[in-house]
Amino acid sequence: MAKLVFCDGNQLQLHHTGVQFFPALLEAIAYAQHEIYLETYIYADDPSAQAISDALSHAAQRGVCVQVIIDWIGTGIHRAQQLQNDFQQTGVQCRIFNPWFKRGLARTHRKLAVIDQSTAFIGGINLIDDCRSDDGKNTPLPYPRWDFAVQVKGDLVQNMHKEISAQWLKMGKLQLLQRLKLAVNLRAPFERHVGTLSQAALVIRDNLRNRTTIQKAYLKALGSARHTAILANPYFAPGRKIRNGLIRAAQRGVDVRLLLGVGEFDWQDAVAQSYYPKLLAAGIKIYEYRKTKLHAKVAVIDGLWATVGSSNFDGLSLFLNHEANIVVLDQDFANNLDQHLQQGLQDAVQIDPHCVVRQHWSTRLKHRLAYWFYRGVMRLVTLGRYL
Repeated sequence: MAKLVFCDGNQLQLHHTGVQFFPALLEAIAYAQHEIYLETYIYADDPSAQAISDALSHAAQRGVCVQVIIDWIGTGIHRAQQLQNDFQQTGVQCRIFNPWFKRGLARTHRKLAVIDQSTAFIGGINLIDDCRSDDGKNTPLPYPRWDFAVQVKGDLVQNMHKEISAQWLKMGKLQLLQRLKLAVNLRAPFERHVGTLSQAALVIRDNLRNRTTIQKAYLKALGSARHTAILANPYFAPGRKIRNGLIRAAQRGVDVRLLLGVGEFDWQDAVAQSYYPKLLAAGIKIYEYRKTKLHAKVAVIDGLWATVGSSNFDGLSLFLNHEANIVVLDQDFANNLDQHLQQGLQDAVQIDPHCVVRQHWSTRLKHRLAYWFYRGVMRLVTLGRYL
């Protein structure tokens, strides 16, 4: 595993929902002078995404080198090809990640942008209308999708540029020696300067040198937790190590709270709910968020350690897909994110442990069957790594 290295001297701005994120991204693109990298899982066909496309095209037409990475599955087979063709007409370079599964089952689930090597964005927000579902049905949401991104200025931007530019190169036609040279360059230490601003680290998951980096970052933070740990995540289906990390933290007196997105897929909810009895018995508090779609993958531990990113607590994110999170050691940043999490907890429904204990046998059976099926599929696609 690549070592998690924090660098100082970062200015970080938390963006809540696309209402804050999209204007900030558009402004950064508008002021770009040399180079734009953008990588996303979903690049929708709607006004929000079209505004980004127009801005990227205008940048390319004024001489900026614009390079866009989209996922073949997340964006959609036909949409991805059409988007690539449209971009080609305006001078934007666009590459589609792993079409037809030529490089295995992995997807790029990352949401990254780096502009002029001076400003970067990272988080969980796809390029899609905040008020429309992202499940392919395009149904309206009652409130904007609950999600976050972080705008970064400072030393960490160089590390993010290194990763996204390498991703771009790897998707092109490289000879074996070129790929080996690129791998060696990625293993070189990230730059680390001493400063007075926020400490932050880029946490990448891939299927080479960073197979368990994100999981180990969570486990280390949970293992060091002393007072509180609030984690928000949709698609909750963690492997055994994450489950045990949560349970051990609660058993030694940490106030562990899980804010989970539910209501999108019945089978996914059943998988998540199969974990409730054991987690609740250990003293973990579980909240289901149903106000709108919860898509955030964020956490705050002890009011100091915070993370925002693309990685879910499921087999695909932790053991298969390409993911990117930022980990921040800064009290002000953590407090800001914590305020949003506290509001999310207030808007959610807390699960009553007594009600779970008294569930009808048929409900418990449904949850177990969902879990066994999910575990079997995940162990198959992750080659046994998901437990």
